[in-house]
Amino acid sequence: MSKTHLTDQKFTDFNLSEPSQQGLQEAGFEFCTPIQAQSLPVALEGTDVAGQAQTGTGKTIAFLLACFQYLTITPAPESRTKLQVRALVLAPTRELAIQIHKDALLLSKYTGLKMGLAYGGTDYEGQKKMLDDGVDILIGTPGRLIDFFKQRLFDLSITQVAILDEADRMLDLGFIKDIRFLLRKMPKAETRLNLLFSATLSYRVMELAYEHMNNPSEIRIESENVVAEKVQEISYYPADNEKLPLLVNLIKKQKPGRIVVFANTRHSVETVCDTLIANGINSAALSGDVPQKKREKLLEKFKSQKESVLVATDVAARGLHIPEVSHVFNFDLPNDADDYVHRIGRTARAGESGEAISFVCEKYAYSIMDIEEHIGHSIPKQTLTEDLLADIVRAKPAPRNPKAKPRTKSKSKVENTIKTKGQEQTSLFSNKSAEIEKTKPDETVTEKAPPALVDTMLPKRRFSRRFGEVPVIG
Repeated sequence: MSKTHLTDQKFTDFNLSEPSQQGLQEAGFEFCTPIQAQSLPVALEGTDVAGQAQTGTGKTIAFLLACFQYLTITPAPESRTKLQVRALVLAPTRELAIQIHKDALLLSKYTGLKMGLAYGGTDYEGQKKMLDDGVDILIGTPGRLIDFFKQRLFDLSITQVAILDEADRMLDLGFIKDIRFLLRKMPKAETRLNLLFSATLSYRVMELAYEHMNNPSEIRIESENVVAEKVQEISYYPADNEKLPLLVNLIKKQKPGRIVVFANTRHSVETVCDTLIANGINSAALSGDVPQKKREKLLEKFKSQKESVLVATDVAARGLHIPEVSHVFNFDLPNDADDYVHRIGRTARAGESGEAISFVCEKYAYSIMDIEEHIGHSIPKQTLTEDLLADIVRAKPAPRNPKAKPRTKSKSKVENTIKTKGQEQTSLFSNKSAEIEKTKPDETVTEKAPPALVDTMLPKRRFSRRFGEVPVIG
């Protein structure tokens, strides 16, 4: 974390428990970010917080420390069973839930609190066993949590802390009913600590806050810019067939560190990834249909720089926490201006610098005006010259499935046998309205009219369930 991103406020200035201070010291955290410096004093007093700050500014550490402190000074009821969780943390995506759990394990090392993680896509039985053993703090995504709750694998009746992270994203993804379902299974808001953090405190987010929180204190860390200050934005205006040569050349020429390339469709993601690999650039593709275990392996390889480029869609990349991303490429401009901000927010996190390069191509150029209006400035344009277009190796199309049945040519004429009143008639349907009979050269060509099928195709009577057989009128 860059020192220029920090305040002069130290964590040791707060009245945190000794185990929490020990965990912070071992993790290397000394100074607070702005959202931590302003939200922790309020939350440590037991007051609900609705906090707004940009992605990558340390919101996770703020709510985890407040949660640990509240559970330390507020003991659980003596009658508590192992299925009753003391704190619930909701996250919009699996990757974000995994990252929160990882941070929680690091900071809670000496607190004695037991962490649990539940999310969809993998390890169903393992997560059930974890809940059977009992946890103090349960972190997860709404869908899997509701699944387990309805199976009575955990209980929210004595929950002391409720935390919503990336609340705006959860609403965007349609989790509002799931969130309300879980919050309504907890004790009244006045009897617990409620913490909500989001990149934006929109009207919908605040409506949720005032409905399920106890008069929360609003803390907004406003930024002069919608995008992070240290993101250098540039744009190129290539033709559609120039995008891949331009991307390959820029990656090879600049030799950046970790790179995230965004595309709008799964097909585009696969095409870009295959082309990069064919041109000697280690890459991995991440789209919404990738199984969870494979996703985790891909992300681990990317974080360890075994794969230098991650090509992803917006849905697949939501909630990803990847440090030290040097470049973000918008291979396809997003259709939504907010997605542009979230995309380039993958770089220049925690005060570091980064570069965001966008391709304004023929297909998605219509989005650029909305994006520039949303971020409040024009994206600088770079001249596209021939030397920026590399001679690339085109990726070969995926091999055809050998088990697939071979395609057969459709016949120009299809015989349909129509049985009406015990009589068979054969009609030939072809591209021509009638079959033309060829005769001798000196004779004229005559057309045979198609047989009149109206009387034979329409039954004279039909069957009705209510009235039996009735005549057809007309």
